[in-house]
Amino acid sequence: MLVGYARVSTLDQNLDLQIDGLHVAGCERIFSDRTSGARADRPGLRDALGFARDGDLLLVWKLDRLSRSLSHLVETVQDLERRGIGFRSLTEGLDTSNSGGKAIFPLFAAIASVERTLIQERTRAGLAAARQRGRIGGRPKLLTTEKQAAAMKLLASGTPPRDVAGILGISIPTLYRHCPASQRTTSFETV
Repeated sequence: MLVGYARVSTLDQNLDLQIDGLHVAGCERIFSDRTSGARADRPGLRDALGFARDGDLLLVWKLDRLSRSLSHLVETVQDLERRGIGFRSLTEGLDTSNSGGKAIFPLFAAIASVERTLIQERTRAGLAAARQRGRIGGRPKLLTTEKQAAAMKLLASGTPPRDVAGILGISIPTLYRHCPASQRTTSFETV
């Protein structure tokens, strides 16, 4: 069975061209999404992949309709292959159900691997450059040393933890994590 999948990125775009092409190619069932290809949660794609069975062929109008990244594309097509499902892109003429498509697809996998490695290298280099400039990265601390000292004083004076957390704009677990009970008791006794 030929199973089609069509996708547009926004609600104002039209699926007609893709769906017409998939019908002309002979698709008996077509699934679609109106969402970005970068989103992992695409109900139409999930349904198409779940519907396709061993011996079926999943068709798309163009490769970028299935996936935004080459690595996700390769992963999806390899999963289809493991399940005995072929893949065809109408515009690019790529068809993994024949020997030519099967021969070229490992090249896509190799390119995806290189792409992942390059992204990792660029990320590491960017983080190293930021560290050299004094930027550590990560989420900023909500409870500064000054706020922690103020919290200790407020708690020691008998202010309820919920009120202290509200005054400082932090959650109660954050307050307790940074102002352990042993320190709160000690502070209270010294006041």
